[in-house]
Amino acid sequence: MGDPPADLEIRPLRLDDDLDAQLDLAERAFGPGSAADRDRRIQSLSLLIAAGRYLGAFVGSRPAGGAAFQDMRQWWRGRPVPMAGVSSVQVAPEYRGLGIGRLLMTALLDEIAARGYPLSALFPATMPLYRSLGWELAGARDTVVIPAGSLLRLVPPDAPPQDGADPQPPELRRAGPGDAETVIALLGRVHGAARDCGPITWDAASAGEWLADPGLYAYLAEDGVLAYRWRSGSRDLFAERAEAISARTIRAFWAQLGSHASIAEKVHAMTGPASALWWLTRERDADIAHRSRWMLRVVDAPAAIAARGFPAATSLAVPLRLADDARPANSGRWRLTVADGAGMVEPAGPDAPVGPAGSALTLGARGLAALYAGTPVATLRQAGLAAGGTAADDANLDAAFAATPYMLDAF
Repeated sequence: MGDPPADLEIRPLRLDDDLDAQLDLAERAFGPGSAADRDRRIQSLSLLIAAGRYLGAFVGSRPAGGAAFQDMRQWWRGRPVPMAGVSSVQVAPEYRGLGIGRLLMTALLDEIAARGYPLSALFPATMPLYRSLGWELAGARDTVVIPAGSLLRLVPPDAPPQDGADPQPPELRRAGPGDAETVIALLGRVHGAARDCGPITWDAASAGEWLADPGLYAYLAEDGVLAYRWRSGSRDLFAERAEAISARTIRAFWAQLGSHASIAEKVHAMTGPASALWWLTRERDADIAHRSRWMLRVVDAPAAIAARGFPAATSLAVPLRLADDARPANSGRWRLTVADGAGMVEPAGPDAPVGPAGSALTLGARGLAALYAGTPVATLRQAGLAAGGTAADDANLDAAFAATPYMLDAF
């Protein structure tokens, strides 16, 4: 690896920068797209630049790289945590191998921290760079494929409707860009009620842009959101959302998708591992066709722990020793407590117990991210991401952070 160019500059992009040059950089990094893709990229790039969330790397006046982050909320045990979703990380082919990517991501992490985000997540094309800066694998994004005909007759419920529950299917209405705030609120209700870990909700501008897509068919119920489109070049549907709280709305959503069975051969859907879909189809003909792994980074340890939800019945007090070279404020000796569904991390102080009785669990940034996402401490030890601590603390931490994180979105 060579050295970065002496005239390298990393700074926020401005709207008066050459956007065509930025699009050329993106196409050389990720491949060309259609005219519609180009229009979408220009719109997304303009929104990110206007919000100050896109950093560019320049050698002289030439674009050499770029990286952005999206303003998101990520749900952790049913509570929304502000999260910066890293996207569009790219380095021009002629400047690769010079350390520009690391400098760019370091600057982006600093900006994310300065904006006050406790967490950051990303979908990696390659992992060594991100791991070196503290991101670690946390969860999956699964694409499920179901024969459309299997959704025509769903398994009937065993339990009768509760007293007062409406047995009729809910009324669905079409949604558009003006419903962005409603969609965000509805999805938040769904993830909160399910105590979900990992899924995200977007900012209003991004949600409005999604709902404005003419190829998207979005519907709202009182307690859920359905959104799907026809897959290009096939006789299949792609369901981006079929999320609701009540059984009758979930059934109505999947039934509406199944009603296309005379035309659609398959339904491709984004679902979580505990989606009711798995318990609604009569046969074992729904399968995971594709899985993408995503990575998490704890940017501000005290804020991230305070914002996350925990099981109400869990109570613990565990000493931690954290080492985080990229975010030194996270480093040091801490005391983690969880009680009544809430967590807190406080500096341990010079009088904290030492020795076997007070042995602290030692984690780096990667280990902390994996623990936050519910990875068992035994796994962290096997992977070389944890040391110290006690068996009793391990068991308590596993109970407190237990999760099966997933996402429905890519970014």
